[in-house]
Amino acid sequence: MYQAMTTLGFAAQSNYKGAPNLAGAPKGTRVLILGAGLAGMVAAYELRKAGYTVKILEYNQRAGGRCWTIRGGDSYTELGGATQKCKFDPGLYINPGPWRIPYHHHAVLGYCKQFGIRLEPFIQVNYNALVHSTKAFGGKPQKYRDIQADFQGHTAELLSKAVNAGALDQQFSAQDREKLLDAMQHWGGLTQEKTYRPSLESSLRRGFKVEPGGGLMPTHEFSTPMDHQELVDSKLWKRIVDGQELEFQSSIFQPAGGMDMIAKAFERETKGLVRYNAKVVRIHQDDKKVQVSFRNSDGTGAEQVETADWCVCTLPLSILSQIPLTASSTMLAAINAVPYEGSVKIGLQFKRRFWEQDEHIYGGISYTDTPIQKIAYPNTDYGKPGKGVLLGAYVWGANAFEFTAMSPAQRIRKAVEYGGHLHKQYAEEFDNGVAVGWHRVPWVHGCYGKWSDEARERHYKNLCQIDNRIVLAGEHASFIPAWMEGAVLSSLDAIERLHTMVVATAKSA
Repeated sequence: MYQAMTTLGFAAQSNYKGAPNLAGAPKGTRVLILGAGLAGMVAAYELRKAGYTVKILEYNQRAGGRCWTIRGGDSYTELGGATQKCKFDPGLYINPGPWRIPYHHHAVLGYCKQFGIRLEPFIQVNYNALVHSTKAFGGKPQKYRDIQADFQGHTAELLSKAVNAGALDQQFSAQDREKLLDAMQHWGGLTQEKTYRPSLESSLRRGFKVEPGGGLMPTHEFSTPMDHQELVDSKLWKRIVDGQELEFQSSIFQPAGGMDMIAKAFERETKGLVRYNAKVVRIHQDDKKVQVSFRNSDGTGAEQVETADWCVCTLPLSILSQIPLTASSTMLAAINAVPYEGSVKIGLQFKRRFWEQDEHIYGGISYTDTPIQKIAYPNTDYGKPGKGVLLGAYVWGANAFEFTAMSPAQRIRKAVEYGGHLHKQYAEEFDNGVAVGWHRVPWVHGCYGKWSDEARERHYKNLCQIDNRIVLAGEHASFIPAWMEGAVLSSLDAIERLHTMVVATAKSA
């Protein structure tokens, strides 16, 4: 249940308390960090600042891991050998991994402030965006605001009728019933007669059939709410809850220019510490040191070895489980206990920003029951002429496995096909796209660690314990999986505990 809640956006509160206390680091102590994702770079930044000698081994030619942005000119080769070269216009991009920062993810926001990363609003809820079902309203997409307003309005009218019929007389006093009726009128946009019908009240919520104008423009006309039975049967009301979820209730953010602005800032702050193009092939430890064998990720060169006193391993469990590792049986069991969720993101470039020009959708997300699940509109450069890139699919569950099995070109074609159900301009305006299926990403083999309740109860503490001279960190070692905040908090907790052990070990030597 907790995992499901987190996946849907619940229970993702951060308990960040500020920078870690790493005072008294023994001089000359070497710490090797595996992986230059956010967890690895947080560890490197804080440990070096405390006086440790730090080095990072990173598989890619860049830092950031899943904190990744694809721009025009970038190339990406997935498992299976398919290579995509992004053809987006300059300044346009897609974030295939994290794409938003909730207002209460204090650790990530804290580092953004510390490193001078400029943030801009991320529009989670746009009442002018669309909700769509192939099985309702003849397959015609509906405005988010119409579903929201009509669901509230019909519900308010039904409850008002129940109150007037005496159905709640035992629960409420006469005075409280009047208060409830008043509340329903204001909440649902009811008329003075407590009905939800074409009126000024309902049109101020769902919009007018003919908008009020000036001068001799046509007189405004009230819009007609949809039939309540058709609305209930459509199940589109399930799509309008996102803005009420904890992390989306207030202003949320994105780094200006792409999510990898965070990775680039950490990369700048840890300059000289990262060994790129390093594929870890073996991890061995004894009572005195940790020894990590690695090869060049591109397959060239001989096997090399890096030795350190301690190790912070931030490799995804989907990768670590394939690497020979000297560790306790409990840690090894924990590493092998966590599968990785599948997800697909598809960025589509169009010849013009038709969603703004034709449909007045500025940012936000549209929802559909087709396999692409979501379409998200860019939150920057509103009204800018020329081409634009939107998130043409954000796919989870069984649909993600289906899309991942396709070639990148097939994924893009399907995204354009299904997107046409919501926007008729898709086929004519489509220019090019890029598609990332996370189970085919070579350095992750999945989107995020998907704990079950049973696995977390049995293995989570064993996964997070310091095992001799190795400690693990990453979103998989947190109660906020899939979020950058989980990776950062996990890293901060791991290095604080490791520091305590390092100091104690040095004193006893």
